[in-house]
Amino acid sequence: MRMNDAPAEREFLPQTFEFESMNLQVGVRLQLLTHRRLKPVQHFSTLIGWLKDEYLIVKIPLEKNAPIALTEGERVTIRVFSGVNVCSFACTVERVFGRPLFYAHLSFPRAIQGTSLRTAMRVRVDIAAQLNADWAGVQDCLLTNLSVNGARVETREALPRESGELELAFKLVSPANEQDVPIRTRAAIRNVNVLDGGTEQSAGFAYGVQFVDLDPVHFTLLQNLTYEVVLADRQRIV
Repeated sequence: MRMNDAPAEREFLPQTFEFESMNLQVGVRLQLLTHRRLKPVQHFSTLIGWLKDEYLIVKIPLEKNAPIALTEGERVTIRVFSGVNVCSFACTVERVFGRPLFYAHLSFPRAIQGTSLRTAMRVRVDIAAQLNADWAGVQDCLLTNLSVNGARVETREALPRESGELELAFKLVSPANEQDVPIRTRAAIRNVNVLDGGTEQSAGFAYGVQFVDLDPVHFTLLQNLTYEVVLADRQRIV
């Protein structure tokens, strides 16, 4: 085990949560897992509301633009990102409402488990980007991890300096309409490493950069990206 693995493992220790402590908001994105196969199948849903100690109301997830089939009495697992916690609980489908609203009542959670995560988690990505600086010119690059605070930037050629500020441009998908949103921000180089084989590169350089005065809208997009990864693919957390 690497020495720096221990703090990360402590962050993922499970805890017991009360429903109120999750601070759920109407409209929050949920991951809904069905258990019909050997491996659970994940879908995404939205919390519509709840009646305390009675039931939750959720949108029926869509698959290929059509609502999935849910059966009354079926067991599902719900995961939700709340603050810096990822919470999980088991529910039973109590009632299914079809056209035109497509929502369902789930049993109210009785046992909630969760883990507390870093507020500025880095997640693995593979995003084409461009960097620009008066002292470096314009270069194509690759973002291989991202957080709300900064990124790891891989380049084929070394930059003329190992410190200083540059402009970074890339795109993220908006969860609201699934359209690409251009992001352009200043970033300060904090460290550099020589790569002996990198992502889509046989060799190159990796720069750790910290965002400078990131636009609040772009901060929210990066935060949403982190949440999606936490809910869908924990293996991508760095």
